[in-house]
Amino acid sequence: MTMSGRRALRADRIFDGYIIREDHAVLFSEGKVEKVVAASELSSDIAVEDLGDVLLSPGFVDLQVNGGGGIMLGDAKSVDDIAAICMAHISLGTTSLLPTLITDQPENTARVIELGKKAWEDGVAGFQGLHLEGPHLSAARKGAHDALLIRQMDAIDFDLYENAATILPSLFVTVAPETVGPSDISRLSESGVVVSLGHSGASYQLALEAAASGAKSVTHLFNAMSPLQHRDPGMVGAALNCGSLHVGLIADGIHVDPAAIELALRAKKGPARIYLVTDAMCVAGSELSSFELGGRTILRMNGRLTLEDGTLAGADIDFAGSLKVLVDNVGVELAEALRMATRYPAEVIGRATEFGTFDSDCRADFVALGKDLSINAVWVGGNRAA
Repeated sequence: MTMSGRRALRADRIFDGYIIREDHAVLFSEGKVEKVVAASELSSDIAVEDLGDVLLSPGFVDLQVNGGGGIMLGDAKSVDDIAAICMAHISLGTTSLLPTLITDQPENTARVIELGKKAWEDGVAGFQGLHLEGPHLSAARKGAHDALLIRQMDAIDFDLYENAATILPSLFVTVAPETVGPSDISRLSESGVVVSLGHSGASYQLALEAAASGAKSVTHLFNAMSPLQHRDPGMVGAALNCGSLHVGLIADGIHVDPAAIELALRAKKGPARIYLVTDAMCVAGSELSSFELGGRTILRMNGRLTLEDGTLAGADIDFAGSLKVLVDNVGVELAEALRMATRYPAEVIGRATEFGTFDSDCRADFVALGKDLSINAVWVGGNRAA
């Protein structure tokens, strides 16, 4: 223990949430970042761990994680199950995540929200809120969701979500704007819910109306949404041409072809950005080859997760793999790829002052990456976690 209690991690390269710096160190104490400094500027009373030839980055931030460690969020029975999901992703470099519940029965949705509140109260590592992907979607764009469970939003739902938004650190809800109208989106947004548009066949104009009403994001670009066409640009066109809509992207090279990723990155109007999600299922951090989802078998083969009819059902990739796809197959500059996995998603939920960068007072959540972008080590709150 040093006299100051301050510690530092030094690395050949440090990504601070903005740029990559060479031969720097991140200084932290009491679980919070103080600053990034040149290694030569570290004082002698600071305990320094030299990580050598790695790239040190803020821990990844994932806003769409359906499960991990062999557990789907909808099947979680306890806070320990949520902790196991989070720990599976921490081992993969994701230190802040929104466990995600796909379209489910009303009573199970309410039950999972109560578990989420308890997980936050108990300080579960990595847990930063919930993402409800449904049930207020378009059955015509259901993807792997159960069409029988898709439904309109009612007064009980509003009360449930508005209450949860006052307790959870973040509540992110995916809706279809043809199912949840502008006034409802405005009400949700004003209550603190981060509204995202997805699983929708909405027209370009309807999607823009939803954005003007407070929707902030679009869920997994290109997938389960109306495509870009020359007479109706659809949800894809709105996602790319509306500067206020952040856009989630699954970069596994399967859900979206690398050429389409490149085109989308070129086309996206700011200031909102395209950010990475994994859309991970319970196989993340496990050796499972299949699992059950709502009574249906999901198969894991060759990097794909599919229903038996071949419909994609979530993704089988982590952020390290996503970074490799972006850099190696799309040609994205490494620092920008890292922004898409750290600062940009933190900005979507309005929490970039808490994590996703090495700004002062951000959580001391770190991931060390090898030259091949593999995970070497992970820290949560300044403590080694993986």
